[in-house]
Amino acid sequence: MKLIDTIKVHNQLGEGVIWDVATQRLLWLDIEGRALFRYNPIDQNLEQWETPERLCCMAPTAQADRFAVAFESGFAFYQPTTGKVDWIAKLEQDNPGTRFNDGRTDRQGRLWAGTMVEDLDKSIYKGSLYCLNSDLSVHQSIGGILITNSLCWSPDGETVYHTDTPTREIKRYPFDQKNAVFGEGTTLVKTQRGCYPDGSIIDAEGCLWNAQWGGSKVVRYRPNGAADLELSVPTKQPSCVAFAGADLTLLAVTSANQDMDEAQKQSDPEAGNLFIYQTPYRGLNESIFIEA
Repeated sequence: MKLIDTIKVHNQLGEGVIWDVATQRLLWLDIEGRALFRYNPIDQNLEQWETPERLCCMAPTAQADRFAVAFESGFAFYQPTTGKVDWIAKLEQDNPGTRFNDGRTDRQGRLWAGTMVEDLDKSIYKGSLYCLNSDLSVHQSIGGILITNSLCWSPDGETVYHTDTPTREIKRYPFDQKNAVFGEGTTLVKTQRGCYPDGSIIDAEGCLWNAQWGGSKVVRYRPNGAADLELSVPTKQPSCVAFAGADLTLLAVTSANQDMDEAQKQSDPEAGNLFIYQTPYRGLNESIFIEA
C-alpha cells in the first residue's frame, strides 16, 4: 500500500473520519480543536468549520449539508455551513466527567455513539453506548465503558464490533438488526501492549481495519481474529480509519498530537495529520442516518 497524500492539519485529536458518498468528500473531526474538516481528494480542496462544542462523530443524512451527530453532550442535527444545531437529546447531564466519543451508523441507518470517561474525579458512573433510532428516540445499550471505540458492523449487519479501549480487547457481538440489540460479546482480538484499539472500519471482505493508538500502525483482522496485515503510519497516535474514493480503495487515517509536549511534537512532526493510502482492498458504502 502506498501513501499518496498527507493533509497537514496537525489536529489535536483527529477522529471520526467518514466518506460522504453524495459529495465524494472526506469528512473528519478535531474533537479537542472543535473543528470539522471536509476534503476533496481529487482537487485537494480543504474546508474547515468551527463547531459549537466538541463534535465526536457524525453521519450524513438524505439532506445535503445536514448531519446526524453526537456532540460531546448528546445527539443533534448539525449544518456546518450555517452553524445550525437542532438538538435531539442530551445525555448523561448528571455525569460531568463523561463526553461522547466514537460512533457509526448501522446497516439500518441508526446512529450509535458511546460516551467515555475523561475525568475520573468528576465521573459518577462510567460511559455507555447509545442508539439514536430513526424515530429520534434514544435507547441505551452496553454500559460500564471507559472509552468507547472501534464501532462497526459486518457487511451483512449481523455482527457488531466494539472496544472499551483501555482493555485492549476488540469484541464482537451478534446483532439483532430488527430490534437494535447486542447479544453476548466475545473477544475478537487483544492488541499488543502499548497498542490501544481506536477507530475501526469493515471492508468488503468483512475484515476489520483498526487504528492502534500508541502503536504507529493500522492492523487488518480477518473475521476469525487473525491479523493478516499491518500498515505502518508515520506517527505514534493513529486514531480512526475510513475507506474513501470513487471506488472505495483509498484508506484515510486520522491521527492526533494530544498529550504531546513540544519536544514530542518535534520528534513526531506528522502527529495530527490525515494520511491517505492507495490500497488493493475495497471498502463499503457507509449507511446514512435514516430519519423516519
